[in-house]
Amino acid sequence: MEKWKDIKLDSKEMWPETGIVNLESPHKDDRGSIQSLVNFPMKNLSLISSKKGAVRSNHYHLTDWHYMYVLSGSFDYYYRPTNSNEALKCVSVSAGEMIFTPPMEDHATVFLEDCDLLAMSRNPRDQEAYEEDVRRVILVNPDNKYIEVKHTFSFKSAIIK
Repeated sequence: MEKWKDIKLDSKEMWPETGIVNLESPHKDDRGSIQSLVNFPMKNLSLISSKKGAVRSNHYHLTDWHYMYVLSGSFDYYYRPTNSNEALKCVSVSAGEMIFTPPMEDHATVFLEDCDLLAMSRNPRDQEAYEEDVRRVILVNPDNKYIEVKHTFSFKSAIIK
């Protein structure tokens, strides 16, 4: 394994206090603007494109954290602490917004429209490193868009927000 992959980025003081991240104001001038998204060390930046209706995630990470910044489109983000009996929570995330996922948080994304987002991660995202850290769960069944909690609710009729 390459040495840069072994550097630990575990300082919780760097993490935002809530899932939705309040971005600093961008620097603007007559040329345009510069928006800082993540201003500390990370090991991966990925561009993820998803089709309307797609379900992604349905997992948690043992050590990884990640930010997801929406370039275009929107998604519903379902989450709860791993191994908890807490009710599943949901927040809608739209273009220009960013959400943070800490380690040990079950999460799933349901794309409300075609969506492009940037994912910025603590860990490298080569397949070996990713699979070593991720554990699969089913929060949202991708076959029928049902939310899997204590009771099964229809995705279209569940009021979880």
